[in-house]
Amino acid sequence: MSVARVTEITSSSKKSFQDAIELGIARAAKTLKNVEGAWIQDQKVVVENGKISDYRVNMKVTFILAE
Repeated sequence: MSVARVTEITSSSKKSFQDAIELGIARAAKTLKNVEGAWIQDQKVVVENGKISDYRVNMKVTFILAE
């Protein structure tokens, strides 16, 4: 039997939501072992001078706890 834990992280990118997701997962995988998946809970853009300056995602990352 395995036990999982969920942690919430926020990631941002200047390029796109997809890039923000990929950066967030890559960073989470450096710290957390056995990352299994993520649920994108929220997406937001930051607007400066009428243009999008940042894409932000709030996600819940699931990882399996070590035995």
